[in-house]
Amino acid sequence: MKFTLSQLPERAQKPRSVGLTMVMDKGLSTEETRNFLSIAHPHVDVVKLGFGTSYVTPDLEKKLDVYKSYNIPIYFGGTLFEAFLIRDQLEDYIQMCAYYGVSYMEVSDGSVNIEHKEKCRLIEKLTQYATVLSEVGSKDAEHVIPPYKWIEQMRAELKAGASYVIAEARESGNIGIYRGTGEVREGLVQEILTQIPSEKILWEAPLKSQQLYFIQLVGANVNLGNISPQEMMALEAMRIGLRGDTFDLFLNKKIPQ
Repeated sequence: MKFTLSQLPERAQKPRSVGLTMVMDKGLSTEETRNFLSIAHPHVDVVKLGFGTSYVTPDLEKKLDVYKSYNIPIYFGGTLFEAFLIRDQLEDYIQMCAYYGVSYMEVSDGSVNIEHKEKCRLIEKLTQYATVLSEVGSKDAEHVIPPYKWIEQMRAELKAGASYVIAEARESGNIGIYRGTGEVREGLVQEILTQIPSEKILWEAPLKSQQLYFIQLVGANVNLGNISPQEMMALEAMRIGLRGDTFDLFLNKKIPQ
C-alpha cells in the first residue's frame, strides 16, 4: 500500500540540479554497494569514492558496474586527484576517469598547495571531460580562510566552469565551514550565502546536527555531501519533516494541544 501525507515540502525530482545528496563511500564492498542502493537509490544523486579508496579497492570495475546499473554517477575523491597532480600525472588521471566511465571530477587543493589561478585553469581544462566539482577550504585546522576569500574563490571557480563548489568539511565534519567541535561557523556560512547562490554550493555535512542546520537554513532542497550510506534514508526523512528534528519545520497547521 502506498500512503501519502499532506504538508510535506516538494523535493526536486531526479535527475535534479538542486537538493542533491552526495554520498561518501569509504570502502563499501560490491555486495554492500548493491544492498545500499537497493533501498536508497531514489535519493542518491552522486557518490564519491572517498580520498584514495578507489586505488586500493579490489575489483573496482565490478563495484562501479553496480553504481552504473542504478544510473548513479560516481567520482574519485579530491585527494586522489591531488595525488596524480603532484606527480605530474594529470593526463593519466584524465585517462583513468575515461577508462572507468567517470563523468564527474573533483578539483581540490586540500593537501597540495595550488596557486588559485592555476586551480581555475585546471577546472576549465577538466570541464572538457566531465562535470567538475571544485572544493573550497583547507583541510588544515590551523589555516582559517576569511569569508571574503571563500566568496572570492567560489565565485572564480564557478566562473571557470565548476558546476558546483563544495564547502570543505572533511569526512569528520570538524574543519573548514565547521569548528573543531563540529559546530557550524554560522557567520561564515551566512556571509557566503549573501554572494553565492545556494543551489551552486554543495555543503559537506557528515553529522546529523550539520545536516539539520542546513535544512533549517536553506530548506529541503539544500545540496548536502559526505553523507554516510548508513544515514542516507534518515537524511531523506529529515529533509521532508519526517524525523523529530524537523517534524514541525514544514507544518502549517499544528495539532491542537
